[in-house]
Amino acid sequence: MVKKRNTADVGFEERIWSAADVLRGNLDAADYKNVVLGLIFLKYLSDSFNERYQELVDEGEGFEEDRDFYVEENVFYVPEEARWEKVSGSAHTPEIGLAIDAAMRAIERENEALEDVLPKNFARPELDKRRLGEVVDLFTNIDMTEHAEGKDLLGRAYEYCLSQFASLEGKNAGEFYTPSCIVRTLVEIIQPFKGRVYDPCCGSGGMFVQSGAFVERHGGNIRDNITVFGQESNPNTWKLAKMNLGIRHIEADLSTYADTFFDDRHENEKFDYILANPPFNMNDWGGDKLQDDKRWKYGIPPEGNANFAWMQHMIWHLNSHGRMGMVLANGSLSSQSSGEGEIRREIVEADLVEGIIAMPDKLFYSTPIPVCLWIVNKDKKQPGETLFVDAREMGAMVSRRLRELTDDDIAKIADAFEAFRNGELEDQPGFCKAATLEEIEKQGFVLTPGRYVGIKPEEDDGEPFEEKMARLTCELSKCFEESNRLQEQIKKNLEAIGYGV
Repeated sequence: MVKKRNTADVGFEERIWSAADVLRGNLDAADYKNVVLGLIFLKYLSDSFNERYQELVDEGEGFEEDRDFYVEENVFYVPEEARWEKVSGSAHTPEIGLAIDAAMRAIERENEALEDVLPKNFARPELDKRRLGEVVDLFTNIDMTEHAEGKDLLGRAYEYCLSQFASLEGKNAGEFYTPSCIVRTLVEIIQPFKGRVYDPCCGSGGMFVQSGAFVERHGGNIRDNITVFGQESNPNTWKLAKMNLGIRHIEADLSTYADTFFDDRHENEKFDYILANPPFNMNDWGGDKLQDDKRWKYGIPPEGNANFAWMQHMIWHLNSHGRMGMVLANGSLSSQSSGEGEIRREIVEADLVEGIIAMPDKLFYSTPIPVCLWIVNKDKKQPGETLFVDAREMGAMVSRRLRELTDDDIAKIADAFEAFRNGELEDQPGFCKAATLEEIEKQGFVLTPGRYVGIKPEEDDGEPFEEKMARLTCELSKCFEESNRLQEQIKKNLEAIGYGV
């Protein structure tokens, strides 16, 4: 049986967060985020370097300071002044901030891929140096490479801290973080095992991290099986992505930060897989300046909402057998305003929509509203049909404000798509149904899953109908009797104080 887990099931990651949390002080969440994640990344770089350094020492050829011998193994070269043992030597001095900043600059000089990526503001006065030194000590005293999961431990710590910052930043969290259970659901359905993976609004790179994890779970190698392409318009979020992918040994073409609609850095590229969580209902995307864009094959998206601009951008970038999964606001399933209904109809009639999933509420830190997942496929295994899944009742609350899908939930949804593609799906009222284009047309091309899957049947409790009705009638009679008794008691109480009814 698959273990049900959620992000509350942490150990080392939580210790990192608890220790680093003492740094918060007067820093706002965005600055604090750069400090904590920057330290995790610096420790990762140093541990990776040291592991390769020892390998070269053991070989005895004298190449341990030769940068090329690190690059060939996809390891960042860390100059002597930036190595953790050098930095940690200043942990209990007022100069610890200066030492970390100097280390970050030295690493950037030696590694072109990290140029202008690492945070370099640890020396600022508002960052408590005593507490900073304590956090450095924590990293020093735990050797990341001793653990069975190796350097992935730091990757998990990075992911966990990203989720904690998403919680702190609330409504701004969507700019850099998509909850991992949503990403894993998309990845398990899209199955990006071999080929080119693209995310046009990649945030901190979570879609790529989970794609890499999918490849490894299925016996593949990230470097050999997938090639990653992405774009992000926010420079600080772009830097988070560069570090997040670096810590996972995922090479990615993220170019530089730029607006995807106006400066498409992969304009002429086609991809096997696209995974994305674009900004919901974006109303200031500049659509009035892109009326004649070649990407709008199914209709000009409205200036006041970019949902179908994102969708058509991604469809345009799919190759002839490509498939994509994207997160959208539920309005995309039914809206008729500003031509959105017509665009949706065109996409459905082109037989591109393989599946729609209605998700439960409270999955995001940034909004409590439920969302939906669109699965688009240029090479559908079941032409003329679309799978509808209603997952609104799934998931478990892990805090007062946050719900997560369990591993079992994700597997159930992914298994439905697998069965659908194999022609083995059995419709389950209240959960899933494969609908034809004709059925969708009868619904006016509204794609809300509840319209198709119906209602889950009541479970038979085994009590015969006549006996159940007799029992319920008796219980109702007793309720009436109690109600009458309480009414009489209230009347008496009112009369006693001079207020007869």
